[in-house]
Amino acid sequence: MAFVKSGWLLRQSTILKRWKKNWFDLWSDGHLIYYDDQTRHSVEDKIHMPVDCINIRIGHECWDIQPPDGKPKDCMLQIVCRDGKTISLCAESTDDCLAWKFTLQDSRTNTTYGCGPYSGAYPPGTQVAYATNGQAYAVPYQYPYAGLYGQQPTNQVIIRERYRDSDSDLALGMLAGAATGMALGSLFWVF
Repeated sequence: MAFVKSGWLLRQSTILKRWKKNWFDLWSDGHLIYYDDQTRHSVEDKIHMPVDCINIRIGHECWDIQPPDGKPKDCMLQIVCRDGKTISLCAESTDDCLAWKFTLQDSRTNTTYGCGPYSGAYPPGTQVAYATNGQAYAVPYQYPYAGLYGQQPTNQVIIRERYRDSDSDLALGMLAGAATGMALGSLFWVF
């Protein structure tokens, strides 16, 4: 995995609402991890942007927080997560804030590849691709059979489709079928 972006950001604590300086790493698989310092020894928290993040706000869109002393509102950045958690951040400058926003937005909306969370469910070396809605939908892996004549292995992709489990569609279909049957039944009684 490679870093997409790294740097210092101020983060507002959840309980005391104090601003603390944290080192942030955004990985190419969409994981945003923040640490106490640049040595990366103590992980504070991590967010998987394609799965956990539902919105990114900047500047005056961050209406519910005040920036730290000496910083304008244009340096503010908020990551809104699916579980209701909001991470409030402040960049060094407006340009840095925009760079973080675009990078985070890109990692959230683009399909990314990373190590799968399905330990042992797929062959070794499996990777899971995430769609923009966070759904894991494809599992590419290197096919282990080289062929009868030593051909180079090919990439195989297994597609897992989402199943639609909607009882309302079934009920609506049964209602439409019953209405059609009653209409045709009354028509045949005439003849």
